Amino acid sequence: MKILHTSDWHVGKVLKGQSRAEEHKAVLAGVIDIARAEQPDLVIVAGDLYDTAAPTSEATRLVTRALTALRRTGADVVAIGGNHDNGPALDALRPWADAAGITLRGGVRENPDEHVIDGTTAGGERWRLAALPFLSQRYAVRALEMYELTAAETNQTYADHLGRVLGRLTEGFTEPDRVHLVTAHLTVTGAATGGGERDAHTVLGYAVPATVFPATAHYVALGHLHRAQRVEGPCPVRYSGSPLAVDFGEQENVPSVTMVEVTASTAARVREVPVTAASALRTVRGTLAQLAEIEAPDAWLRVYVREQPRAGLREEVQELLPRALEIRIDPELLAASGSGARIAQRSGRSPRELFADYLDSRGHADEGVRELFDELFEEVDH
Repeated sequence: MKILHTSDWHVGKVLKGQSRAEEHKAVLAGVIDIARAEQPDLVIVAGDLYDTAAPTSEATRLVTRALTALRRTGADVVAIGGNHDNGPALDALRPWADAAGITLRGGVRENPDEHVIDGTTAGGERWRLAALPFLSQRYAVRALEMYELTAAETNQTYADHLGRVLGRLTEGFTEPDRVHLVTAHLTVTGAATGGGERDAHTVLGYAVPATVFPATAHYVALGHLHRAQRVEGPCPVRYSGSPLAVDFGEQENVPSVTMVEVTASTAARVREVPVTAASALRTVRGTLAQLAEIEAPDAWLRVYVREQPRAGLREEVQELLPRALEIRIDPELLAASGSGARIAQRSGRSPRELFADYLDSRGHADEGVRELFDELFEEVDH
């Protein structure tokens, strides 16, 4: 059978005030084109369909249309909720999804069998997929209780809880003539972050060892980390990565989807298919004179300016580089001057003095800014 594995779409993302909606339309159209060309038997979307738990109607429309188009290629489609998604809201779409022939699992259900999906390809290959949406620490404990896996011990870790839940979902991975698959949205110990993930859900407390996956699985399709990568484990474990760079920390990533070919008796063969529709993200640095000389790349820009802060500097940079979304004084310049180490003492000091100390700590020597603060303070203080 052939599988298209994708994740971390983050539809609805706004980057430094810039909507990515048009890019997302192009990116998802690219994913659909890949599905049409590759003709997979199964499409797995491993979480974070949305960037926020309260997506706009436009974002919801884009995601549902993309899932529908993927289903129309003839593939079975399974999508799970991620840590950015609203699990109950995704589950509220299940009547629509069921009618469209799409399997949607936003949150963990009381019946564990609802997370075990069986299918057969047009060629007769049988498959079983254990689909586990993102689980917070609290819901991991609740899942154990729902599945009657004995009360969670207080000294057990998140990894312990998740391992037991996955063990319950994959206990039927025993038939020799069936392809066994897992999809989940989580952090595996040793995997490399992409640079734009939510920190609270990638720290070690949320990391699990790859040994939570059974050796009988033919392929584990993961979401959550935005960099496409293979993870060492008892079976083939892989992150597909995001099909676009979500934040500037991901500018070196290569957006793609993962194609997998596997049978019940042969090992998974994996290849990446690039998705190039989104604008690249790039960082440029230099003085104003240097920035004026560079050939601006066709990308959204983060600009590190090697100038002392002053009023109007941002506007000057934006005039030179209209696609600059983030403009900051170069951290290397601040570190070299030692300005970041000077800390204002609050006790007994006036707001004007504190603000002056703040400007000094940032290397800001423009007297006009101090005068403007004085005017504003005088206005609100009387």
